Order: sequence, then structure tokens, then C-alpha cells
Amino acid sequence: MKKIIVRDTRLITPFCEPARDLRIMNKPLWLYQRDVLSPYCQEEVECHSFEEIDTFPSTILSGEVVCYRDNLFFDASLFEEFITLARQSGKAAQIAFSKDDKAIVTHALSLQSGIRLKNDRYYIADLFYYPEGEIIGKETPQPIIVDTQPRELGYYRVPTYMATNERGDLGYQVPLRAFLSIENWVHIFMANVPFGIFAHGARIEKSLDKFSMMLKVLWRSLLERKQFLSSSALVEVGKNTQIDPAAIIQGPTIIGDNVTIGPGCVINASIIGNNVNVMQGVQLMLSVVGDGCYLPFRSALFMTTLMENSMVAQNACLQLCVIGRDTFIGAGNTFTDFNLLAKPIKVFHNGEFHEMDLPVIGSCVGHNCRIGSGHTIYPARTIDSDVVLFAKPQRTVITKSVKFEDSDHHGYPDQQHIAQYHDVLPQSDNPVSTKELVTDPNIDF
Repeated sequence: MKKIIVRDTRLITPFCEPARDLRIMNKPLWLYQRDVLSPYCQEEVECHSFEEIDTFPSTILSGEVVCYRDNLFFDASLFEEFITLARQSGKAAQIAFSKDDKAIVTHALSLQSGIRLKNDRYYIADLFYYPEGEIIGKETPQPIIVDTQPRELGYYRVPTYMATNERGDLGYQVPLRAFLSIENWVHIFMANVPFGIFAHGARIEKSLDKFSMMLKVLWRSLLERKQFLSSSALVEVGKNTQIDPAAIIQGPTIIGDNVTIGPGCVINASIIGNNVNVMQGVQLMLSVVGDGCYLPFRSALFMTTLMENSMVAQNACLQLCVIGRDTFIGAGNTFTDFNLLAKPIKVFHNGEFHEMDLPVIGSCVGHNCRIGSGHTIYPARTIDSDVVLFAKPQRTVITKSVKFEDSDHHGYPDQQHIAQYHDVLPQSDNPVSTKELVTDPNIDF
């Protein structure tokens, strides 16, 4: 089978990159797609539009062809179901979803246009199958409705004003077969956590319904003298990884190669990439930590995605956030996720604010950022790539999204900042002059 990949060049704020280059489950989206399709496709061709496919020579379009936009996230379970049903039909097919599919309706339709309503009957997206590639553009694809098999999963009980159901659970409609059109940073969060880690755990939970799988996990836990969720059946550990005996790790968790985990760490249902250093007292829950990251002591990540080569310093707390690559989050930063005014959280998308049907959501920081210590960031804010934020007495609470133009690395401090700096300088026989303050690159304003 061949695959035709249609490039989506829209840039995702605040990363200033297309979706294909952003990390899902610790892989660039294009690589994640390739791994999902590798059992089916041996050849691939890229183009910039569906119309461009008409110009391809017949040799490229011969045989079975699957065609999709490269900003789509779909897992192996979903694609297997789609391709099986499409082949059974023997006709050109397009993926579709029921109007009653709770995972799609609740979590996949906001802030995007790739999943759209067709004939007021079902939703369609740009994933196609053609039994013979020559019929592309000549035969109308028939909708193949795929059931994502959503499950309502709550991860803990909370006060009712934060809950998403009457039982007091704060949860999501988690699909066993995940599908998203990634057009906003919130979709990166959704793909990694509710549709990624949560879905992975839900599939494992479903597999435990089989007596053979349950017996395997139970036998492993007895043999290793570990708690059920901490056995090697549910916690995968790579090569040359060192885990302190005082660390607590519960599955389903995946840990890569050359990882160091210090004493007192608590890790639950997370993915940790290669060459990661997790120091003592770190807490990770339902989070994705990319390759080469560094987490000093007592940092905490909850339902957060940390892309490769980033660092979250001590006593920083990130909840439901997405952090780009090569980014530094200073000590004591707190990313809040709940609106105290009991109003819907709004996310900025395509020049407008849109209400999200989520009681909690964190913030997003782009690539190559440097965030100084002691900030508090309001929910749903973004910080553009390459931004530097110094710790300033007059700006410790970030109430608005930070653009690249607002970065502290632009120009020199103004007279107001210099005056404030003089107010806190200790008395000295040799005071620092204003000229020295302005020209000294080591002064942190």
C-alpha cells in the first residue's frame, strides 16, 4: 500500500511550527503517523494539496492508496478499524464519525475545522482509502463510520464546582480509538493526555478483562514482590536506566533508555523519554517527558507535556500544560488551571477567543523560552517561542499571553526599572551608576 501525505502548513501558536513537527507521545507527529502506518504502507509521497494529486503519474497511483493530512492524529487501533472496514467495502472510503460519538463531540470539535459535519448526519475528516489510486478525484469516497469506543474516565474526585459529572469526577471521554485534527496547542494537550496516556491505560484496563492477561500481570507482581501496578507488566523500563529503590512508580508507565530516577520520586501513568534525569522528590502524573529533559528536585508535572531537552526547575508546578523543546522553566513557577470566577475558560484561536468545554486547562510555552523564577501564570495563556521573562517585582503574575515582542531580551530596561532597581540596592561607598546598570549584561531586570 502507498500513502499520500498532504502537507498542512498552518503554524501552531505559540510554537510557530506546523503540527507535523510537534511532539505527540514523545515523537514528532510525522514519525508517530509513520509508525502507525508502517505495517500497511511501504511507499510514501508528499504534496501540498489534494488537487496536486491529480498531477501525479499513474505509476504512483497504482494499487492501494491511503491519503491523509499530516496534522491528523490517529492511533494504531483507529487506523486498523478504518482500514479493515474500508477494505471490506471494496470502494473508495473516507473516515467518518457518528454525531453521537462522545469523544469526538466533547473533545475533538473545538478550535478546529478538519473534522466537519456532513449532511447533518455524521462527521468526516481528511483520511481516505482507495482500492485503486487511479480513481482519486473520479469516485466519491463513501463514509466509513468508525466507533472510537469512548469511555468516561475520571481520575479523581473533586468538589462539585470543578467536576464534569454529577458524581463529582473530573474526567474525560477517553477513546479506545483516538482521532484529532491538530490545529491549536490545546489539541497537543488532548493528543498526549486524554487521547494518549489515558487511552493507552484504558486499552490496558480493557485487556485485563481477559483472564490470561490478568494472570500474567498477577504472576509478574508476585514474582517481583511488587504492588500490582508497579510490576514490569505495567511498567516498561529501557536499557541502562537507574531507579532508586525509594522511588514509587505505577503503571501503565513507559521509561526510556539512560534514565536516572532519584529517591522519593512518585511517577504514575507517565511516559519518560531517553536520557532524562529525574531528581529526588519529583512528582509526575499522567505526563509526557521528552528526550533529554531535566527535572530537578521537587518539581511537579500533572497531565503536562514536556518536549525534548527542556528543564523544569525545583518547586515549579505545571498542571495540564504544554511546554516546547529547549525551554527552561525557573524555580517556583506555578501554572494555574482553574478559573476562580466560575466562568468558561477561553482559548485564543485564529484571532478570536473561544470558550472551552473544559473546567480546567493549563497554559502553553513555546520553544527556546527562558522563564525566570516566581511567576504565576493564569489558565489558557500562551508564551511565544524564544521569549525571555525576567523575574520582576512589578510582574510576577502573568494575566495575558506573552508575545515575542514582549520578551525581556529586547533592548535595554527603561528608567522606571532602573529606579526600582536603585530602590532595592544596598547602600555602598561605591554605588553602581545608571550607565553601568544599563550596560552591564549581568544585571537581571
